[in-house]
Amino acid sequence: MPLVLYIEDNRDNRMLVRRILMASDYDFTVVEAENARTGIEMAQQNRPDIILMDMSMPEMDGLTATRTIRGMSGLKDVPIVALTANAMEGDKEKTLEAGCNGYIRKPIDVDKLPDEIIQYVRSRQ
Repeated sequence: MPLVLYIEDNRDNRMLVRRILMASDYDFTVVEAENARTGIEMAQQNRPDIILMDMSMPEMDGLTATRTIRGMSGLKDVPIVALTANAMEGDKEKTLEAGCNGYIRKPIDVDKLPDEIIQYVRSRQ
C-alpha cells in the first residue's frame, strides 16, 4: 500500500484528496499534515512513498518545505508533487526548481488524480 503524505492547510482540500485516493483501486494509505512544519516531522517519522505539497500555506510555504525535505538524507528520493492553485506563469518552474518532481493544478481532476499519483510512486520504485 503506497503511503501518501498530504501537506495542506485547507481541511476541505485534505478531506477531498483523501477520499479520492482511498476510493481508488490503488489501496493508498493517506496521512495528513495541516502545516509544513508538521508535515516535515511526519515525513521523517513515516517515510512516505510520496508527498503531496500545497504551495500556499501560512508560516512556511510549500517551496521552503520542499527545499527542507530535499536537504534531509532519508527523504531525498521521496517524490514530492506540488498540488496547488498557483497557476501563474513561472509557478510550475518554481516548484520544480525547489525540488518537486511534479505539479498538479487545483482544481484537481478527480478521475485522473489516483493514476497521476501512482505514476510518481512507481517512478520511484
